[in-house]
Amino acid sequence: MDVLFDGFVDAVKLLLSGDEDSWSIIALTLRVSLTATAIALLVGLPLGAIVALARFPGRRVLLAAANTGMGMPPVVAGLFVTVLLWRSGPLGGLGLLYTPTAMIVAQAAIATPVVIALVAAALQQVDPDFRVQMQALGANRVRAFAALLGEARLPLFAGTMAAFGAVVSEVGAAQMVGGNLVGQTRVLTTAAVLATSRGQFSLAIAFGLILLLIAFGVNLSLTLVQQQRAVPR
Repeated sequence: MDVLFDGFVDAVKLLLSGDEDSWSIIALTLRVSLTATAIALLVGLPLGAIVALARFPGRRVLLAAANTGMGMPPVVAGLFVTVLLWRSGPLGGLGLLYTPTAMIVAQAAIATPVVIALVAAALQQVDPDFRVQMQALGANRVRAFAALLGEARLPLFAGTMAAFGAVVSEVGAAQMVGGNLVGQTRVLTTAAVLATSRGQFSLAIAFGLILLLIAFGVNLSLTLVQQQRAVPR
């Protein structure tokens, strides 16, 4: 219990002291995870819609692959991105390995299947006649699709929260492609692992509590928007 209390005290001190290294780690954590989530939404939303609404050969295989990707271990995504970005890999010439960009790519690879699967599941729950009704009322395909997303907005918000939760808490891919370099690629999860390996349990707990606070803050914001839109007018 003393270690937990010390960790809580250290977390408060880190947040209030304005320590440059700690705030740099927090800022990088937010930048990497929020950017990866945004990319996953940009890629996963249209792909999820296509899998849910279109009819083409291999559709069920793609949907099964997306559902499988929801449980993909982060180290697998990290290994795949590392091979791509390695010096002798296909994209090695870009020099992105052990940079925040590589971490964003790896985390986006983790989050995108989550978005695809949950968007597809959400859109499949909407009445199949809804799009037909919208088009009968004169809506073009774009407006009909936007209206369809509006009908499925609550599970779509849940998918966004799930995607963010999947990336902000992972450590395997971030460690593999980022290298946990101080001042460059160190985020809260990798900083907590390093502190634990050094026996600095209070500091590790502090990083963990800050990570939970960030996840809670982002998910609270999304939940408030979700519930506000859920209230009938």
